[in-house]
Amino acid sequence: MALSALLVLNAGSSSLKFSVFGAEDALPLRVHGLVDGIGVHPRLTVGDAAADPVEAADHRAAFAVVAGWLERHLAGARPVAVGHRVVHGGARYAGPVRVDDVVLGVLESLVPLAPLHEPQELAAIRAVAARWPEVPQVASFDTAFHAARPQLAQMFALPYDFYESGVRRYGFHGISYEAIAAALPAVAPEVADGRVVVAHLGNGASLCAMRGRRSVDTTMSFSALDGLPMGTRVGDLDPAVVLYLQQARGMSPAEVQALLYTRSGLLGLSGISSDVRDLLASHAPRARLALDYFAYRAAREAGALAVSLGGLDALVFTGGIGEHAAPVRAAVCGHLAWLGLALDDAANARHGPRISRPGSAVSAWVIPTDEERIIARDALRVLRRPG
Repeated sequence: MALSALLVLNAGSSSLKFSVFGAEDALPLRVHGLVDGIGVHPRLTVGDAAADPVEAADHRAAFAVVAGWLERHLAGARPVAVGHRVVHGGARYAGPVRVDDVVLGVLESLVPLAPLHEPQELAAIRAVAARWPEVPQVASFDTAFHAARPQLAQMFALPYDFYESGVRRYGFHGISYEAIAAALPAVAPEVADGRVVVAHLGNGASLCAMRGRRSVDTTMSFSALDGLPMGTRVGDLDPAVVLYLQQARGMSPAEVQALLYTRSGLLGLSGISSDVRDLLASHAPRARLALDYFAYRAAREAGALAVSLGGLDALVFTGGIGEHAAPVRAAVCGHLAWLGLALDDAANARHGPRISRPGSAVSAWVIPTDEERIIARDALRVLRRPG
């Protein structure tokens, strides 16, 4: 493995993904791996090799597993930098930044807005600093891609001073959307700079409206809880429900948070699983209900985003569900047939890249996301900044 390497860490709620890139302009991928089942049944998987059980009670310990593997395979050398996916950058960070104590303090203050993600990401950053204090770290933010949207797309109808103090619609999954924006000219040049809605559908899910490959509007807002229903997150919800749960049901803020973040979404609707693969394999009526609701809400939001764009030229699916669940894509496209989207069933079964019929007024595509490469690119650019 090349000694001049960039390490990218992507911390999830119970996983730590890592990728090693050559620290060159082309950013060749050297290896990709994952520690999953953290705190339960942790396993290390590297490349196509079988998973090996490891000791990893938390994300710090998971990083120690990754670091040990890397040090053995880098012949004792350290990466030239470590790039991190960080979900929330707040109003302060509209681009990647080198991590220091000030940055850490700001990110710590944002934990209540991303409780499923930010604590694990901060744990990974601190673990790197403890083991490799001399290695620079760079944070790439899921909110940054949406920072330049029109003000109208960022506001709530609250008193204006709330907006000025940072209570606004931030949007998320921006690193994934940036990866799709970069891929569009090669995969779908005829629509790349047009009016495109990208559906990042996974355990976390959102949609983004792009024009000229820049974010115009998106479904997530102040936190990563809003918008589409997700694996365990509720998505769009009348805020009066929260007041009702606390005032009439006597639920504490912690209980409401657990309900909305970990017991709702596909899991809550189905009562079976948060995993679309399990729901597609089930014959239970509530499994079908959950999938139908998910597709309906995704199509409903896509229609709303078409208003933000003044029309729609293309719909792009990405993320774990978007890239692999053909029945879900078919259901979403079926709801959007009134826009002139005509699905090619055979192409959809092959997972694209184009899944609409020739002549379809709105084309549909499947494009795999590559968040890790965007993070590696960000890290390389920050390292090369003068001063």
